[in-house]
Amino acid sequence: MPLIDTRQLRQWAPLPLRLIVGYGFLAHGWAKLSRGPDAFAVVLHTIGVPAPHVLAWATTLVELAGGFAILIGAFVPFASVPMAVVLLTALVTIHWPYGFFSVKLVEVATGTRFGTVGYEIILLYLASLAALASGGAGRLSVDAWRQERLHRLQRS
Repeated sequence: MPLIDTRQLRQWAPLPLRLIVGYGFLAHGWAKLSRGPDAFAVVLHTIGVPAPHVLAWATTLVELAGGFAILIGAFVPFASVPMAVVLLTALVTIHWPYGFFSVKLVEVATGTRFGTVGYEIILLYLASLAALASGGAGRLSVDAWRQERLHRLQRS
């Protein structure tokens, strides 16, 4: 007989993914918002993205709203779609030319200096979103609460 009930453990597995992905998106969205989406629009314009001001605001809102939705586990499959679009866009427009690795040590002389950021972390975010969207938000989530409430209503 196993010491740990793996069925119970599996219900908690999405929680760390939700916390890090949700927080990560919120942090990136907040950074864009605090600098002003116009600053991000300049970056988008520089790399040739059409309608940079509209897409700067859209990206900021997707990161903030999507990050919050993932963090609390609300409508995870739906929130994951625009978030994946943002990630895939960043992968193609910014990170792809720099290769796989996200951490590239350039120099350790008078201090540590790192180089350009590759697409490794983008793939980790995409894999996490795919796991959450396909496997569910798990315990301590709005989605689980909604599902339990629906079952209770159907039984009564």
